[in-house]
Amino acid sequence: MNIYAIALGSNRRHGRHGTPERTINAALGVLERAGLRVSAVAPIIRTAAIGPAGRGFANSAALIETPLEPPALLRLLKAIEGDFGRRRGRRWGPRVLDLDIILWSGGAWPRFATEAARARLAIPHPGLAARAFVLMPLRTIAPRWRDPRSGRTIRQLHARMSRPSPVDRTASPQ
Repeated sequence: MNIYAIALGSNRRHGRHGTPERTINAALGVLERAGLRVSAVAPIIRTAAIGPAGRGFANSAALIETPLEPPALLRLLKAIEGDFGRRRGRRWGPRVLDLDIILWSGGAWPRFATEAARARLAIPHPGLAARAFVLMPLRTIAPRWRDPRSGRTIRQLHARMSRPSPVDRTASPQ
């Protein structure tokens, strides 16, 4: 059985489910009905949009268990996004539902791959260490899970991101 950390996000109303928060909750139900065991769910947080997305996002994270290998899980997640009305478009644009594989109990994926293979699916998610909207919810359900590339825990990655930057005392006053 594989365990995955999945990030969930939404910043547009869904015609049937309503608010982004309700859309995330509906997506969790669809994951379970698709045969995935949802073993933990982080509280939904509100975060500011990055780039051209416009409105802020509702974000969460979930731990799921499934026998699916990463490429098969990615296909399932993309199909669920499509069922919720997600259309491929501009990067960082508004979206009804975003489901990303962040971590996998098998470590890094692909283990041995070309750059083209990594462009299709890379685990850990390439933006993991730089995305507070992923680290904050994930920290509540998997604080000790280690990033297989850096060796740091989710708690450590979040602390590194959220600590204040040191003041440069050598710079001359303006």
